[in-house]
Amino acid sequence: MAKAKSVFFCKECGAESPKWLGQCPACKAWDSMVEEPNAGKKSINKAASASPVKRAMPEKLSTVKVQNDLRIVTGVEEFDRVLGGGIVDSSLVLVGGDPGIGKSTLLLQICRILAGLDVDVLYISGEESVGQIKMRADRLGDFKGDIELLSENNLDNIEELVIEKRPKVVVIDSIQTMFREDIAAAPGSVSQVRETTGSLLRLAKGYGITIFIVGHVTKEGVVAGPRVLEHMVDTVLYFEGDNSTDYRVLRAVKNRFGSTNEVGVFEMRSDGLKEVRNPSEYMLQGTPVGEPGSVITATMEGTRPIMLEIQALCCQTSLNIPRRTAVGIDYNRVNLLMAVLEKKLGLKLSFCDAYVNVAGGMKVNEPALDLAIIMALLSSYSNKALGEKTIVFGEVGLTGEIRGVSQAEQRAAEAAQLGYEHIILPKVNLKSVSRSGLKLTGVSHISELMRLF
Repeated sequence: MAKAKSVFFCKECGAESPKWLGQCPACKAWDSMVEEPNAGKKSINKAASASPVKRAMPEKLSTVKVQNDLRIVTGVEEFDRVLGGGIVDSSLVLVGGDPGIGKSTLLLQICRILAGLDVDVLYISGEESVGQIKMRADRLGDFKGDIELLSENNLDNIEELVIEKRPKVVVIDSIQTMFREDIAAAPGSVSQVRETTGSLLRLAKGYGITIFIVGHVTKEGVVAGPRVLEHMVDTVLYFEGDNSTDYRVLRAVKNRFGSTNEVGVFEMRSDGLKEVRNPSEYMLQGTPVGEPGSVITATMEGTRPIMLEIQALCCQTSLNIPRRTAVGIDYNRVNLLMAVLEKKLGLKLSFCDAYVNVAGGMKVNEPALDLAIIMALLSSYSNKALGEKTIVFGEVGLTGEIRGVSQAEQRAAEAAQLGYEHIILPKVNLKSVSRSGLKLTGVSHISELMRLF
């Protein structure tokens, strides 16, 4: 009996090779080639033409009419904001996240809302039975409308049903469990994920159906499968959070119909996910008063300012090499700022262990947090607390200069709304912030910071 032939696919870009290569010749990724059975040209061509979508004809740009109701507004402001104003008709949306973070719960809640708006919804699960989905739906509360449930893994059967019923919205949970019979590979493999996603894309565009697909993530935190999966869809959403905390963050890393800077904040409860309309107030719960090493800062997530607490702890080390730990902030950025403090202010931080944390478990990577990190380290090192009702933001350069940040006015407005009275900010931003009732202190170099304690 002849040995079955196999081919090698790149997990990053989906490039095909007859033999294993250490580096992908297409995307130059190392150690990304995986072996799979050869499906053959006949099967691949059959899969590519499986969806009997009607032939499209070209249109002139001047004759194309754009409808104003192409978006479905769910009423969940945090969800609509991330999508750019609502669900776009005929779009393909990928939702990724860690196991158990709440992806299926979020989409089932959205289906519940859409059903209440008389939108035809079909929820397809390859991981749960219809009875298990019903149990989760009962936990979320009563459904004003009704949705159709299906437990199926065979995409050929799913395509026939979707074309027959023509629902407005379809949820596929998850793409790694779907398979085509004409692809000689296991579900979740590169070839299966690529072909099933391509079929769903043709369904969405050809029949005007909005499709949400759930994607598993790897231990590195990226969506499992070929990188081409993210290139094929219209929107990529990541549902982030820590299992030790209740809050969840929905973030768009790709959006053809809106900004990728917006985030939505939710709180996980026993009856599902609830919107957090004021993330700043939520994140600052339990903030200590008058404690050295605690500094409040303002970060921007898209157009929304969010107040966070930066905590730092400096203590004398008992090790030959001092320990450095950063949680929620780039570790290398913290080391860089500590080097600036030691060089420009003469602090003996090389003899201290240093720990920096963003309270609440949120992950932030914005240069405007530099000044707050510096102030928190100075506060803990000198054992002096910063004044109450004070916030700090600004970028710090390698020479110790404090550079201006964008959207300073919005940060100040959020601080004023939460009752803060004093803002320490870059001197170049003083002109753009004109808030009555707020004390503004402009600084241009880190050598000016010690006098502020």
